[in-house]
Amino acid sequence: MKFENVLAEVDGFGRFQLMIILMTVIPRMTLPFHFLLNNFVAIIPSHHCDISSLDDGGYFGNLSQEERLIVGIPVQEDGTPNSCQMFAEPQYHLLLNSSSMTELPTVPCQNGWVYDTFRSSLATEWDLVCDKRKMNRSTATIFFVGVMFGAAAFGYISDRFGRKNSLLVSYVTTSLFGFTSALSYNFTMFAVMRFLTGFGISGISIASIVLCIEWVDIKHRTKVGVLMSLDWSIFTALLPVVAYFVNDWRVLTATATSPLILAMISWWWLPESARWLISNGKVKAAHFYLKKCAKVNGREQFMADLKPESLSKVILVENENRKYSYVDLVRTPRMRRLAILTAIVWFGVACPYYGIIFNVSGFGLNIYITQLIYGLIELPAKALIYFAMNTVGRRSSQGGALVLTGLCIFLQHVCPSRYGALSDSCGALGKMFSEASFTCVYLYTTELYPTVMR
Repeated sequence: MKFENVLAEVDGFGRFQLMIILMTVIPRMTLPFHFLLNNFVAIIPSHHCDISSLDDGGYFGNLSQEERLIVGIPVQEDGTPNSCQMFAEPQYHLLLNSSSMTELPTVPCQNGWVYDTFRSSLATEWDLVCDKRKMNRSTATIFFVGVMFGAAAFGYISDRFGRKNSLLVSYVTTSLFGFTSALSYNFTMFAVMRFLTGFGISGISIASIVLCIEWVDIKHRTKVGVLMSLDWSIFTALLPVVAYFVNDWRVLTATATSPLILAMISWWWLPESARWLISNGKVKAAHFYLKKCAKVNGREQFMADLKPESLSKVILVENENRKYSYVDLVRTPRMRRLAILTAIVWFGVACPYYGIIFNVSGFGLNIYITQLIYGLIELPAKALIYFAMNTVGRRSSQGGALVLTGLCIFLQHVCPSRYGALSDSCGALGKMFSEASFTCVYLYTTELYPTVMR
């Protein structure tokens, strides 16, 4: 008897499995919230120099705000006030002839900036504009570097200490540094906290989907893989709604982290992966959870006749005492080839997806509407990739989705500017196919690796 047979006997897709999926949805809410948070907390509103220092105690004080901008700030080619330069002294003659700005002496902003917004962001908090603009943009990179290191760490923790323990460590780490990010008193502290938040949140992304897939039988894996990915799309669409009403970046950061409080409570009822337990010689614990599964799914009779010792033979493990590590990914030619190829595929999947989703201002619409469209366009992608994976398999679905993503992005860039609607449509379709490839790659690579190295 194989583990798949045992799982089928206790029902590989019953109420027990649905309970696991629902409990992992709670922490997975934070994934799109934190991954895409930078689109809203790092937004740079329209701004200009604070020209209060030009007040000479005379005529300047009697001018209206519009007139002060005319005499105090040079105009850019598009007619808007310059964001980073101001006149060295009031140019009152511009009130009579505002076109004569040639060769007028300007200096960088001397007294900070004035922002045309009621929203609080990193830029308005610490003046991350002009020369410091790159610091503001770097917050997304810092977060994803943390995600990269976290993926390596939690991949090991998940395989070494179990999926459930990995999730708890991830919940606590992300909560601690997520809330601390909202309390940061300078940019350096915020950058460090965002790195550590990204580090912790990797565990949620990795362990949650693996735990759910390992509790489901082969027949329902595609359905569960697509079903679990729906939470990303739904909360991607929900994020701009939350961000629209939460105007302070600190409160928004805390809001994005808050679902993890409920996740830590629900963790106590979350089962460990029976597949992982058996692979690591913990047959008694595996028997306990399988009995629980059978009871919830109404299949108790089968487990009453199955002894814990019998489970040691349902999964073939060469050496139960051996501890696997990342070295095993390159130890044999077959695993080495698999590791390299899947790494290339993941790179090809992630780059266009995040390249599109972080370009919310390039769609020509309000960023909140754009983010909402980005989330909603993913829903038909789920139906499409579910049908494709069941019809032509994982490999062809993965390749086809990547090719269509690249084709749509290419067409968007070569489309003449006068066909704006067509260009936007190609961009939206590129986002849809990109999400389809992301949905597929999670399930595809999970199935390719053995349990002890998943």
